[in-house]
Amino acid sequence: MEKLIYMDNAATTRVLPEVFEAMKPYFTEEYWNPASAYKTSGEAAQKVEESRAVIANAIGADPKEIFFTAGGSESDNWAIKGVADALKEKGNHIITTKIEHHAVLHTCEFLEKHGYEVTYLPVDENGVVNPADVEAAIRPETILISVMFANNEIGTIEPIAEIGKIAHEHKIYFHTDAVQAFGHEEIDVNTMNIDLLSSSAHKINGPKGIGFLYIRKGVKISNLIHGGGQENGRRAGTTNTAGTVGYAKATEIALARMADRKKYESALRDRLIDKVLAEIPYTRVNGHREKRLSNNVSFCFRFIEGESLLIMLNQKGICASSGSACTSGSLDPSHVLLAIGLPHEIAHGSVRLTLSEETTEEDIDYIVDTLKQIVDRLRSMSPLYEDFVKKNKQ
Repeated sequence: MEKLIYMDNAATTRVLPEVFEAMKPYFTEEYWNPASAYKTSGEAAQKVEESRAVIANAIGADPKEIFFTAGGSESDNWAIKGVADALKEKGNHIITTKIEHHAVLHTCEFLEKHGYEVTYLPVDENGVVNPADVEAAIRPETILISVMFANNEIGTIEPIAEIGKIAHEHKIYFHTDAVQAFGHEEIDVNTMNIDLLSSSAHKINGPKGIGFLYIRKGVKISNLIHGGGQENGRRAGTTNTAGTVGYAKATEIALARMADRKKYESALRDRLIDKVLAEIPYTRVNGHREKRLSNNVSFCFRFIEGESLLIMLNQKGICASSGSACTSGSLDPSHVLLAIGLPHEIAHGSVRLTLSEETTEEDIDYIVDTLKQIVDRLRSMSPLYEDFVKKNKQ
């Protein structure tokens, strides 16, 4: 394959050279276990704490409120299961939405099997949850509200500050899955009244296998992983020193470039959306047009199968996805697209294209031209499309 255009940055991003260089010594030279007693170990532990401070500063938190994990899924599991266990004497009700990542939804389903009750709130046609619906769902036994910051499939940014205010007024813990938003959107856990926040380094040009859970001081939460006394006794397991260093470096770079990156990516995103809608009929954009991540584009093309489209895009050197990378092997339509009201036959024709600051206008134009050719070809083989055209000509 000669040409390669990577448009799946919501699934993962490449590790930046600066990040890799910052991590290298902690694999080969300064490989000490931070929990050991000798001097070099203490130096490694100090580097971990410096990394923790960088990440805490990015969201307005105290470094003691940042706990490193293996990634976003673990952080989501810990936040929800940990609060559920710690507050089981107080209540057994959790509020979330129908469009959460499966790390949240499957965790909630697990808890339902163990006596907890979960309210899955609907969203509108743009994927936005109504804060009034959140407040209306609150019961005396509600112990946690979990709403993602920005959706991983359609890019919609949720009204987090409003929901956090509601949760705070009702003295209920508020968790947000910010895996897609951290390093891409401005986050302040204090002004937004966020009690728990999940993130993962590999979404911001950092390494895979390292994430964090922000836990506000005073929040009651049980441990998820037991064993040693790492992470101030809250999360057992040998500290991933190289990972924490890489995470901090990636965070520094992401914050420094955020404003320019968002401006650049938004322009390319809108160019892609406008050209596709103008040149390919019977196409819709999924998600909110304005309140969306700067690098996220989600389309549904009627009368085609998304999986066929992805295969043919790949043959043309374009890497894309049909939605969440965690469910890429599933033949079922996206739960997110169904939640925003799309029928199965339209939801099946979806594709997600997530760009980066390395994407160019030439890439966008090539993608549009390629999409047009592939969609035309697939529709020419569709009896549904043929019948649709005949009916509309009558």
